[in-house]
Amino acid sequence: MSSNTAPPPETTDLESQKHSTTPPEGDEVTSPAHNGNEYTDSLEDNSNVPHLSLLKLFWFFFYNFGLFAWGGPVAQIALIKDRLVIQDKWITLPRFQRVFSVYQILPGPEAAELCMFFGCLSAGRIGGIVAGVAFILPGFILMMVASYLYMLAGLENKYFNASFRATQPIVAAMILRATHKIADHSVINHTTGKVNPYLVLAALFTGLNGALRINIFISLGLYGVIYALIARRLWVPAIVLFFLQYGGYAIYVVFRGVPSPVSLALGIAKTPSLKNLFVLGLVAGSLSFGGAYTAIPFIQVEAVLRGAWLSQHVFIDCIAIGNGLPAPLVIFATFVGFQGGLVDGGLGNAFAGAAIITLGIFFPCFVFTIAGHSLLEKLVRNKVGYLFH
Repeated sequence: MSSNTAPPPETTDLESQKHSTTPPEGDEVTSPAHNGNEYTDSLEDNSNVPHLSLLKLFWFFFYNFGLFAWGGPVAQIALIKDRLVIQDKWITLPRFQRVFSVYQILPGPEAAELCMFFGCLSAGRIGGIVAGVAFILPGFILMMVASYLYMLAGLENKYFNASFRATQPIVAAMILRATHKIADHSVINHTTGKVNPYLVLAALFTGLNGALRINIFISLGLYGVIYALIARRLWVPAIVLFFLQYGGYAIYVVFRGVPSPVSLALGIAKTPSLKNLFVLGLVAGSLSFGGAYTAIPFIQVEAVLRGAWLSQHVFIDCIAIGNGLPAPLVIFATFVGFQGGLVDGGLGNAFAGAAIITLGIFFPCFVFTIAGHSLLEKLVRNKVGYLFH
């Protein structure tokens, strides 16, 4: 290709920036047991990764992934894999599978994290930030516009109101389906490929604790410790700790009564000030293992139940809107921030609230992925990483 002809940004010729070591079409996933050296080399090879300028990198991820991030995380990840792994061969398929497995342990949407990973390969940590922003930006802008239009239409409009009420059962079904998919993956032992009964029981009793209105942070910490004890075959301490939680709950109920629904909240957003909205986003983003579906109940209890500055039906509407945009589902927080800022201080505060809560909810994702890029790469290449595969 002649270097005098500049291709349009969206069709940047990545092939011209690659070395001649592009793997042949149809590479099969090679098991480490069959060809250990070749497999290990494939986890370290960056020779096919093009080194793009920051501007070209931004446009590449904005145009190819940010604008077309429809259909939720499964479709988004498939789009990234098809373009960068299957078509352009930035990395091998075995390496992508390992990277994806490792990145699932991080908080935040996996598709955004994968964009940051590829951005880091192309242009270092700054490139990772640029790629992540490029992926998120279209959905953020669209959600900001949708929040503004929602405010203009007004809840007093019966036709507008009825159209959103009709979407609420659909949203409930989508959350139930996503919860099943997350749970199905989370209870599998990655070493044996079989269902781990202790993880199933931990999930069931965590659900029971939620029904009893025991704070989710208590359940997370408690069952984390119990499972660690079980994994080390320390059965007696695990059983004692399990029964102690319900003994302590019974004592609490006798002296204080059954906890109220707001007891599930931390109380970090009693009012939707900009500072509180940032902290709400930051904590929700730190909890978003497996995507937005772990952040949804946390924000709901803080904004709807404890703070009471957002109504339940408006909260469900924001999830419905988020599902219809090309963005990670955690973008629903932008709508929450807009509504909170509107309550706290008018239209200017609404736009500021939308921006600040979005910054907070994506901050942990960026920090873990960008700052920890080298460490995560070592984990991908390490033999211990096979446990995640």
